[in-house]
Amino acid sequence: MNDKNGHGIANFAALKTAIVNDEVQSVKELSGDQEMQDLEKSYLVDLAKLSNNHAIIKLLEDIPVKG
Repeated sequence: MNDKNGHGIANFAALKTAIVNDEVQSVKELSGDQEMQDLEKSYLVDLAKLSNNHAIIKLLEDIPVKG
């Protein structure tokens, strides 16, 4: 996730909210073509697994990890 001008933090918070609310389209839009730290990605995947929404889990698992 990008943290230029604080946008990364706001985007991460919005992504968490979209996951909790089962908003597949919002998750898709917010995750976009961004890379993410492994810890962030793991946290979001675990959060998505709580609601067992397979579409969101798949979207999150497909996000590339920053290397």
